[in-house]
Amino acid sequence: MLLKHCSIHLIPSACCPSMLPVRMLSILILLFSLCNADSICPPEHNPLTLSPRQIIAEYEGNPVTVNCTTALAEHKGLYFTVGNETSRIIEEQMSISQSVSLSDWNVTIKCKVKLNESHECSKDLQVITFKNPEVFHSVQLVNVTRKETQYRLQCDIINVAPVQYVTVSWYKNSEKIQTESFNDTTTKTPVNKSSILRVNISREENVVEFRCEAQLDFGPHRPKLPAISQTHRVSAHYAPELKTQNSTDDTYALEGTDIIMSCEAVGNPLLVYNWICDGKNMLENTTSLSLPRVHGNKTCACTATNYLGNITKTIHLHVEPRGCPLTLTPSETVVKFGDPVSINCSTSVRYVQGMGWEAPFGGTGFERAPVVTWRVEKLEEWTPSPFCYVTLVNGSQCTVSPVITVYKTPDSVSVSDMGHGSMVEGREYDLKCDVINVAPVQNLTVTWYRGNETVLTQMFNDSTMTPVNVSSTLRISTLRDYNGLTFRCEAELHLRPKGPKFPPNVTSPPYTAVVLYKPFMESCPDHVTVVENAAFSIDMLSCQPDGNPFPTVQWFYEGKILNSSKPLTRTDSGKYTAIVQNSHGRSNTSVHITVEYSPSFTCKEHYEITVNDKHQSICEPVGLPTPTLTWFKDGKQMVSPQLWKKNDSGKYLLNAHNTHGTAEHTLYLEILYAPEFKEGNESKEVLQGENVTLSCSADSNPPSNITWIYTAAVNSNMTTEGRQKTVTITRATSTNAGYYICVAENKVGRNTRFITLMITGKSSQIPFPIIWVSLTLLIIILILLVVCCRICQKKRGHYSFFPVKVSNVSNIPLTSVQANGKAKDF
Repeated sequence: MLLKHCSIHLIPSACCPSMLPVRMLSILILLFSLCNADSICPPEHNPLTLSPRQIIAEYEGNPVTVNCTTALAEHKGLYFTVGNETSRIIEEQMSISQSVSLSDWNVTIKCKVKLNESHECSKDLQVITFKNPEVFHSVQLVNVTRKETQYRLQCDIINVAPVQYVTVSWYKNSEKIQTESFNDTTTKTPVNKSSILRVNISREENVVEFRCEAQLDFGPHRPKLPAISQTHRVSAHYAPELKTQNSTDDTYALEGTDIIMSCEAVGNPLLVYNWICDGKNMLENTTSLSLPRVHGNKTCACTATNYLGNITKTIHLHVEPRGCPLTLTPSETVVKFGDPVSINCSTSVRYVQGMGWEAPFGGTGFERAPVVTWRVEKLEEWTPSPFCYVTLVNGSQCTVSPVITVYKTPDSVSVSDMGHGSMVEGREYDLKCDVINVAPVQNLTVTWYRGNETVLTQMFNDSTMTPVNVSSTLRISTLRDYNGLTFRCEAELHLRPKGPKFPPNVTSPPYTAVVLYKPFMESCPDHVTVVENAAFSIDMLSCQPDGNPFPTVQWFYEGKILNSSKPLTRTDSGKYTAIVQNSHGRSNTSVHITVEYSPSFTCKEHYEITVNDKHQSICEPVGLPTPTLTWFKDGKQMVSPQLWKKNDSGKYLLNAHNTHGTAEHTLYLEILYAPEFKEGNESKEVLQGENVTLSCSADSNPPSNITWIYTAAVNSNMTTEGRQKTVTITRATSTNAGYYICVAENKVGRNTRFITLMITGKSSQIPFPIIWVSLTLLIIILILLVVCCRICQKKRGHYSFFPVKVSNVSNIPLTSVQANGKAKDF
C-alpha cells in the first residue's frame, strides 16, 4: 500500500561527502516509490542517460550502438527493449550498450532500470529512419500566344521517407522562386509526391533553365542531407520570321558563276527549310542554297516552317550572259520576198568604242553606241547575211548575225488524175498535186483533203532556199462513196514562231471524182406493214436504187414481174424482190410486206351445239392484226363458258375489233341435249281391280319421241297428250303385273325409265317360278326387237331404233305374266 503523505527528514552524512547526491537521489526515488507510483521517474529526475540521445540514420544502413547509463548506485538491473524484443538484464553495472539494426520503419528503442521487483524507470530513444528520394522532372507545353509560352512543370519525388522532412525548391536559372513542404506527420514509410509549377516564358527571355530540388531537412542542429535535383531548359515558342524586312530579293550574277542564296529566319521550335526553284523541289533543308555555274534566270522560294506556321522568301536570280554584249531585235525574222525589213542592234555595256552593220546592202558603217539599225526597203535577196559588230575600249571586237528567212507563196497549186479519167470501184488510182515556184521548200507542207476530211500530209526535206517546183501523190482505193466527192490539195508555208500569225497557203481547185460501180438498193426496210384501204403500192416503198451508171429496177412477187404502182390488197402479203441492174453488175433486195385490214365476219346466222360440248370458236372474224372478239347476250358482255349449258340458247351479238376498225355479227345459238326424265325408276303396288295410270314425258331439245315397252293386255290402253304418253289399265289383274319400260329418244341421244307394277289383293299370288319365266320371255322379246330393228335400218339406210339398256334386273318383281302378252311399239 502506497503512502499518500510522507514526511522526510534528511540527515547529512559526514562520512562520505562525495556520495551524498547519489544517496539522496536514491532516497528520493525510494520515497517517491513509497508515496506515488505514478511519479516514479519524472523527466526532470530520470536517472537514465542515452548516448546518442537520438538516431537519424538511413534505412537499412549500418547498425547503430546505443549506450544507456544510470545515476543509481543501487538498482535491480539495466536492459533494453527494441520493438517487441527485450535484452538481457544487467545488474550491478552503471551502464549497458545495445546494437540496433535500422530495418524497421517504426522501430521503438527504450532503456529501462529496475528499481525493485515491481517498479522501474525507462527512457525512449528518438529514432528517425530516412530514405533519400529520386527526382524526376517533366515538362508539358500548355499554350502558345504571340507574346509568351505557357508551360506546366512537374517535379516527381519518388520513394522518400519520412515525407514530413522533405522540402521541394524550384529555381529559375539560379534564383529560388518557390518552396514547398508536406505536412504528413503520420507516415514514416516511403511515399511519392509531386510539385507543380506553372510558368510563362516571354520571347525576350528566350531560353530559361528550371531546376527542381528535393532535400530532407531534419531541423537545426540536426544533419541536413544533400539536395537531389534535376534541371530542364524551356524556351518561348513562336512562328517563323525573316531576319530581313523584305520577303522578295533580286540577285544578279554573270552566266557560269556559282551562286549561294541565303534565307535567314528565326523561330522556335527549330525551323525546317524547303527550297523550290522554278517549280522543282531542291531537297535542301538549310538556310542557304548553292547553285553552281548558273546559265539562266531563276526564281527560288525558301519556306521556313515549324508547327506554329511558315514564312516564304522569294529570290529572283537574274543571269547576265557572258560574251558579245550585243542584242538583236529581232534576232530572227521572216520576210516575204520583195517586202521591207529592219533589225536593231543594241548594247547595254558602257565600255564600247563604237558599233555598226556590215552587209552587201543596208550597211551602216561605224557608229556610236548604243543602237544601230539595218534597214532594207525591198528585200530581193534569197540568202541575205548581214551582221552587227561592236568594238570595245580594249580594242577587242565581236559580231552577231540575225537569222533571216525569205519566203514566197506558190504561183499555182493544182490536182490532176494523170489521164485515167473515170474510176471503177475497187481499183487503185493516183492523184497528183503540183506546187509551182515556192520557197523555202523545207517549210512547205502539202495537205490532201477528201471532202473536208484530211487524208494525207506531206513535208519536204530539200534545204534549197530559192523557189522550186514540187509535187505530191495521193493513192486511193476507190469506193462507191467517193463518186461525186471532191479532192483538193493545200500548200502551206509553216514559218512560225517568227513568221506570220496565219501561215500563207494556196489551195488547188477541187477535183470531182467519177466512180463507176454496180447497183444496189439502199434505204430498203426488211419488213413493211401497210393498211389495205391506204392504196399502198410497191413504188411507195422507201427503197432507192443506186449505181453508176444509174440502174434499172424490176419487182417480183412469187416469181412473177408485177406492176409496182398497183395498190396492194389483203391477199398480197408476202415477200417482194427487187432486181437492180446496170453495166457493172446486178443485185437483188427483198422486202416482206404485210397488208393489214379491218375485221369482218363470214358466219351463218344459226348454229346448233350439243350441251356440254367444249366452247370453241363457232364464228371467227377475219382481220389483221387478229381481231379481239367480244360476246354479248341480252345487251350485256359475257365471258364465253368452258362448256355449253342448256340455258345458253339464245341470240348473241359478236363484236370484233383491231387497230383498223370494228365489225359486228348477230347469230342464234341453239343448245341440243338428250332426253331427261323428271322422275326416276320406281316400283308401284296397286290392289287388284284398281285402275292404273302410268305417264311418261321427257325434257329434251329437239323434242324426243316417247315409246312404251310392256306386256299388252285386254284391259290396257295407251294415249298421247302433247309430248306425254300415258298407259291406262282398267281394273288391274295379276296379268298386268310386270316391267313397264319408257324409252325417250332424239337425235342427240336416248334415255330409259323403268316402272315395276305389282298387283296385290284377294287372288292368290303368282308362283315364283312363273315370274322368272315371264322375265326371261320379256328379255328374249327385247333382244329380238333390237335385232330386227338393226336389220331394218341396214336395209333402209337409216336408223330409228335404239336398243334398250336393261339394268338393275334384280329389281323386277316375281309376278305372273300372261302367256299371250306381247310387246307393243308405239
